[in-house]
Amino acid sequence: MSDTVKAGGMKVKRVEIDGVGIAYEDRGRGEPPWVLVHGYTGFWQDFEGAVPELARDRRVLLPDLPGHGASDRLPAGDYGLDRLATLLGQWLDAVGATPCHLVGHSMGGMIAMRMAVERPDRLASLVLMDTAHEPLAWIQLDLLELAARIGREAGMEALAKILRTRASDDPERTPADRRVEAEWGEARFWEWRDRRIEAMDPEAYAELGRAMAEAPSFAERLQAITIPTLVMVGAEDEPFLGPSRAMAERIPGARQIVVPDAAHQPQNENPSAWLAALRAHLAAST
Repeated sequence: MSDTVKAGGMKVKRVEIDGVGIAYEDRGRGEPPWVLVHGYTGFWQDFEGAVPELARDRRVLLPDLPGHGASDRLPAGDYGLDRLATLLGQWLDAVGATPCHLVGHSMGGMIAMRMAVERPDRLASLVLMDTAHEPLAWIQLDLLELAARIGREAGMEALAKILRTRASDDPERTPADRRVEAEWGEARFWEWRDRRIEAMDPEAYAELGRAMAEAPSFAERLQAITIPTLVMVGAEDEPFLGPSRAMAERIPGARQIVVPDAAHQPQNENPSAWLAALRAHLAAST
C-alpha cells in the first residue's frame, strides 16, 4: 500500500521498500508504463516538463531514488549502485510497474543497466540516457569529499550556493544549459538546480559520487542485455559521447540517438527531439 507525502509544495505517493520510504509521482494510464529514473543529485522533477505528454496515453512513474528528493535516506555506508538497483526493482514490483519501459538518466542509467542484466523479466525495454558503462574517472574525489563535508557540516543549502556560484561562472557550461536558463528565466532555473542539491543526503552525495568514479566496468555484461534498448545522449554531453557509442555497439540490437542542441539534460534542453526519440523507441519495441 502507498500513502502520500508533501514535498516541494506537491503531494507525491510513497511506499516502503525494505524499510526505506520511496517517494514517487504516478500519472496517466496504460500499460506497460514508462518509468523514468533520475541521475545523481536529481529528483523526479527533472522530467516534470515531459510528464503531461508521456502520460497522454500511458502510465508514467517517476521515483526519487533513496537519498534524493522526498525519499528516505539510507544509513551511512549503505549507498551503492547495486543497492539502489535492488531497491528500484523491489519498488517496481510494489507499485505494479512490471514490465515497464525503463528510462535511466546518468547514474539512473548505471542502475538501469544492472536491472536489465539481473532481472530482465521486469522490463519491456530499456533507454540508457547520458550514462556510461564504465567508471567516471573524471570525478575528482578530493573535491567530492570536500563538497560532502560542507554538506554535512554547513548543510546542503550551503553547498548548493557554492555550486551555483561555480556553475554560473563556469566558462565550460554547455550552450544547451545556458539556453535552458534563458528560456526558463534565472529564478526558475536556479531554484530547480538548488532544490536538487538541497534535497540530497550528504552521505549519498559522497558515497554515490565515489561509487560512480570507482565502479567496475560493466562492458562485459552489456552483451547479456537482450531487451529492446535505446542509447541516447546529448550532442554536447562530451563525457558521455564515447561511452554511449560503446554501449550501443556492445548491446545486441541496440539503437543510438544523438540528440542535437542538447547536453546532459536533453529532456529539458531539446524536449521535442527527446520525446520523438522515446516515441520511436516505443513503436520499435512493441
